[in-house]
Amino acid sequence: MTAVDFRGNNLLGISWVDSGWVPILNPGNVLDYFSERSNPFYDRTCNNEVVKMQRLTLEHLNQMVGVEYILLHAQEPILYIIRKQQRQSSTQVIPLADYYIIAGVVYQAPDLGTVISSRVLSAVHGIQSAFDEAMSYCRYHPSKGYWWHFKDQEEREKAKPKSKKKEEPSSLFQRQRVDTLLLDLRSKFPPTFYQVHVKKEPEPPTETIKQEEREPGTKASAPAPPSKPPPEKRARLQ
Repeated sequence: MTAVDFRGNNLLGISWVDSGWVPILNPGNVLDYFSERSNPFYDRTCNNEVVKMQRLTLEHLNQMVGVEYILLHAQEPILYIIRKQQRQSSTQVIPLADYYIIAGVVYQAPDLGTVISSRVLSAVHGIQSAFDEAMSYCRYHPSKGYWWHFKDQEEREKAKPKSKKKEEPSSLFQRQRVDTLLLDLRSKFPPTFYQVHVKKEPEPPTETIKQEEREPGTKASAPAPPSKPPPEKRARLQ
């Protein structure tokens, strides 16, 4: 396989495999497989490359200082874990990265910060998708307010027989909203009251009123016609 330069790029999203090595992988040659030139995870300036060029054994790595690769764990025939570390002395090392080989395919193990960042990003993406989907079902109308409109609900409404509903003159939402607007306008623009003076007409004198009251009285007390005298009594004949 041809070598590819992946320096400066994120190696967590790539993998590498050489199918010619897969059937013969074992704990003895897995480091040789990892040190192939086409492997983008392998550092050419490591101490393993120096030992390999001088044809020394891996025990000489403990006497050197610098970057090195070791076989950390092996579970034949499918899993191998290789660690990249910075050796400062024969007894002190600093881990830099871990790589695992599964069925011949090499991956870089993510660090803790990358794992937490990826999980948080996945959770935020899921929550954002849920909110977007919920907002797609939200409806609003000035006369009705807010309500939820689902697709299955629309199919059920189409299947139901249509019945004429008596339209109300106004809904509770409208009444409450109008009251709120009126109170707001009243607080911003309070009404002003003006006093209007009405001129009263002078009352007629009491004497004229009494005369008017007497006139119909005099008319009512007109002399009555003379009454007829009673009939005369006649003497009976014996």
